[in-house]
Formats: sequence, structure tokens, C-alpha cells
Amino acid sequence: MKRLLIIPVIIISMVWADRPITSEDIVNMRYATQPAMNNVGTKIAYVNIIPRTADEPRGGSYREIWVMNADGSDKRQYTSSPVNSWSPQWTPNGDLSFLSRRKNHHKSTQVYVIPMDGGEAKMLTDHKTGVGSYQWSPNGKWIAFTSRDEKSKEKQAREKAGYDMIVMDEEHIYTRIWIYNVKTGQTQKVYKQNLNVGSFEWASDSKNIIFQATEKTGADRDLLERSIYRGKVPSGNPRKVLETPGKLGDMAVSPNSETLAFLGATTYNDPIAQSIYTIPVKGGKATLHTPDFKESFMTVEWVDDQTILGKSYRGTKTVLSTIDTKEKSPEGVANQTDVLAPNQILSSVSLHRSSGQLVIIASGHGHTNEIHVGALGQSTIQRLTYSNPDFDKIALAKQETISWIGIDGLGIEGVITYPLKYRKGKRYPLVLQIHGGPEGTSLDGWNTRATYPVQLLAAEGFVVLEPNYRGSGGRGVAFSKADHDDLAGLEFEDVLAGIDYLIAQGIVDGNKVGTGGWSYGGYFSAWAATKHSDRFKASMVGAGLTNMISFMGTTDIPYEMSDTHWNQWWFDNMDLHWERSPLAHINNAKTPTLVIHGLKDERVHPEQGMELWQALRIKGVDSELVFYPREPHGLLERAHKLDYMERLVGWYNKYLK
Repeated sequence: MKRLLIIPVIIISMVWADRPITSEDIVNMRYATQPAMNNVGTKIAYVNIIPRTADEPRGGSYREIWVMNADGSDKRQYTSSPVNSWSPQWTPNGDLSFLSRRKNHHKSTQVYVIPMDGGEAKMLTDHKTGVGSYQWSPNGKWIAFTSRDEKSKEKQAREKAGYDMIVMDEEHIYTRIWIYNVKTGQTQKVYKQNLNVGSFEWASDSKNIIFQATEKTGADRDLLERSIYRGKVPSGNPRKVLETPGKLGDMAVSPNSETLAFLGATTYNDPIAQSIYTIPVKGGKATLHTPDFKESFMTVEWVDDQTILGKSYRGTKTVLSTIDTKEKSPEGVANQTDVLAPNQILSSVSLHRSSGQLVIIASGHGHTNEIHVGALGQSTIQRLTYSNPDFDKIALAKQETISWIGIDGLGIEGVITYPLKYRKGKRYPLVLQIHGGPEGTSLDGWNTRATYPVQLLAAEGFVVLEPNYRGSGGRGVAFSKADHDDLAGLEFEDVLAGIDYLIAQGIVDGNKVGTGGWSYGGYFSAWAATKHSDRFKASMVGAGLTNMISFMGTTDIPYEMSDTHWNQWWFDNMDLHWERSPLAHINNAKTPTLVIHGLKDERVHPEQGMELWQALRIKGVDSELVFYPREPHGLLERAHKLDYMERLVGWYNKYLK
């Protein structure tokens, strides 16, 4: 008889070790966005951004609507992918409305309503050309929405017959405001004039809609030629409240419906709508409340009829402050009080006026955009959503804000991310990740996405610097205009000074410096690879400008580029525009350069990338050109993002290590 051998079972408790971030982690990141608190302040509806998986058809991320209690408990899903749903808003009776495109109901996007106690979503609007954006009126009787005009039947018939020629800037398909009567279900236009609407807000009395519009369509006009109008509901001829010089941003109507607060440019050549103005809703003279403020305001909202709540970029941080529109300092400047300056980066803030709660989207060093709540008078905010629980297993590199001095004495800031296994006293290769614009801003929050994979590069052993050179946002009007008439001049010297600072600090090996960026950041990287090739061992040019003169003839924003960025036109100063083109310095080029471009890019035409690659190839410089089909001014599809990050890391590893 065999003896039974008993083997004791030893259970070992396994603890996940921290691991570096991967490109898969980056494309799988989820986000929470578009929070909306119900009327009584007890529930928050929001949108979860869900990336596609590898086995799904190509395309962008999915959007699902969830609802939770105001303390973050009892999270419930109300819509599911692959059907996209977004822009949740609460109905007057406490149900939930949202936008969705459901082909079994309608070929275009419509407003839907779903009961809070469960059930199927019901299509509310039935508009032939679909709904772009929408807002319930404060009294709940109307839904205002935007919709693009339909091509005329004659035009459709001619196109079907083959007469589908495109005559540039001749045919204008307008986006207009429509009104849906909740009681009758009827829809009508608010006005008949040809005005192309960019954004709109209800007045608190539900009698007027304030909107921004241009007289013709086009990207440049939308950026630079918007005016503010007031239209009566349900219909009436719109009256121009204000014709502004240059860019317009966020706006809000005061609780008493008498005053409009808006973000605007100080002059036509101001690169950012970053200053707070007010004007009577019925029209009049606009009042500037933030002259010479050293920050860039991004959103405005009213606390009461006298006080504006503004979110701003201040350097690499974000701040929420109140602006008193009635009381001013002895110097004539509006009184400003900071009410919230957290470590997190505030992406959006909404005040629930009746309860005093703040509903916030914010990111931090260790997490993507998540929903938080706070209150006026409180210095901290509470996080409610945790979209990426696996991040608890990922080791993230240290990042912080640093500052240095430009060659002319101007103070410059940037965000540095250290190598994941950084050891003080050791020098590391440096990779620049340069923001676009140039009026963009690198903020000291979550700084990793597919096109700027900062933490991935840090995990590979690189120091990463994101410089906010002059011309960037976050420092006020004068700083954002400081690069006028001098693109790639002192603003690029700011970047070189940042490199020299890190070398002097003993952090970076000056013989192992690479650069990369998209759009204007791509322009800087092309400039680095040609004009300053002796300083850079590797470059990545993403959707970058390479020939200032040919760029002006192919972009959809020649006016913005010339008036707010250059502050001059190329044909008035052709020598300077050519001298500041990377291609003008191709004979200096010896930096290996990876050129990336989307084939559907209308902002920076793919020919810009091809021009640079062709010249580098002819000159015998190691270069690679990658075109991504279907992609616009950036990358949307999962496979393209993964391919890009693999190429980018491989390029830097090859030439900087």
C-alpha cells in the first residue's frame, strides 16, 4: 500500500511592485469630464471618456454618461459605449438630458432625455441637420441649440450630377441658433440673418440669448472676428452688443440679466482672450477689470451681480479668484481675491450658486482629469472619481516648476520631470517637450498624453523640460506679446537658456540634448534641428511649420498667424520671414530628425513636413517622415498613438544614449 504524501500548501501574499508607465497605459487612460450638478445640489452627472480597445474599429474614444451623489457615492452608469453620449444637463423636473447620435433614431445628433429612476432614453429634438450644442433656459420652457444649415436642394442635386467643385471662401454654411419649445415640441430659428454662431449663453430671465458670431464662416474669422449679439426669445432681430478688437473667450450673464462678463483681447494683435471685461447686456462701453494682470484668465462666472469668479493660468499653476466689478483699488484696479489655489491644475470650475458648491475638473501629478468638489471659502477640494485605478501600481517620476533667466534678464518658467530612477549628481540626457501656440501653456499637473508622453520619456531615463517661453500664456498680456516681430528669436533663446540652466545645475549632459513638440512646438524643433543644429542630437517635428512663406499660403489661419503671432505680414517683411524659417538654415542641419504629420491636417498642411524631410534627405541628414492617414492636427486613433510613441522613444534612445 502506497503511503500518501501530504505536501503543505504555502500561501504567499503578493504585493504588486511599482512599475514604469507604458505606452499602453497612456492610450488606455480614462478621463472624467463635463460634470453637471442637479438643481438641489445632491447629484452630479458627468461623462467618462473610454478609449477604444485594440480589437475595436478604429476611431476616437467613447463617451458614457454616469451619475453619482454629490459626495462621490453611488456611481451609476446611464449610457453605454459604443454609442456615444455627452453634454449632460438636468431637466426642470430632475431628469437627465444629453446629446447622442443614435442611428436607429436619427442620422444626426439630437437631444435625449432619460428618467432618473431608469428606463430607455427618449429622443427630444428631431432636427434634420442635428444639434451642435444646447442649453436649457433658466425657466425650463425652452432649449436653445446650434445647428448647421443644410445645403440647398439645388446644391445637392448639382453635386449629385457631378458639379461638386469647391470654390474657396464662396459658399458659407452657417451655424445658427434654434429654439425648441418644451411644451409644444415645436422648433424655430431665433433670427434669419446670416450670422455664424460660435457660442451662446441664456440671460437669467430667459428672455434673451447672448451669443458670439461672425458674418462669414472660416477658422480665421471665428478666431479674430467674432462680435457679441443679443437676441430676443423666441425670435427677433439680433442686436450687436459689442464689436470687439480680436479674440473672444468665455462669457457669462449676471444673475439680474443686466451685465455681461466676457474674456477678450486688449488689442487685435493680443494672442489670447485673457482679460476680464464687463458690458451692459443692452450694449454700451466695455470696462476692462484686469489691466496688466500677470496671469491669463480662462473662464468667468458670476457669484452675484457685483462679483465675478475667474479661473486663470498663473505661471504653471491655476488659481480661482473673485473680481469685484464695483470696488477698485486707489490705483483704479479691480479688487482681486484668491479663493482657491490648490496643488492640482483646475481644468474647469462651475459654481452651483444656490448651494455654494464648486464642481471642478482637476488633474494632479499622479492622476488625469477627475471630478472634484469644493466650496467658496474652502482652500481644499475633494476628489470624487478615480478613473484609472491601475495607476496605483505605476511608479511616476517627480516633476516640479523651475525658473531661469533669459539672456535679456526676463524670468522664464517651465516644468521639469526627472528620470524615474533619478540620482542627484548624475547627468542625464535631456528631451524638450515644447507646447504649441505659441500662446499655449505647460502646466504643472498631469502632463502625459500620447503626443506629449512625458512620463514615458522619464521612465526611459530622460530629463524632460516643458518651457513656457515668452509668448506663452499664464503671465499676462505683455508676456504673451513679447515675441511679436521676433518669432524664434528671443523666445527660442529662452529655451536655450533653460537648457544651459539645467547643464549648470549638473542635471543634464549638454552633449545629449533632444527636442520635440507639435504645431508651434514642432516649429521650434525644426528650428532647433537646422538653425541651432550644433546644440541638438535628435529632434521630432510634429505637425510643425518649416517654411513661413509657404505655410501662410496653405494654413486655415493666415490672419491669426500674421496678426496675433507675427504682428506683421510676410509680404511686408519677406526677408525676416524666410530667415526665421527652418528651411532657410538647411545647410547647417546635421540633427537626426523624425518628422510626423497627419494627412488631414488643415492647420499646418502636410507639405510643411514633406518640405523639411525632403531637404534633410537631400543633405544626407538622417531623417524619417511618417504620415498618419485620417489624422488632423494631432493624433486620435489608438494604433497611430502607439506607433508614434514607439517611434519617438526609439528615436531618442538611438541618438541620445
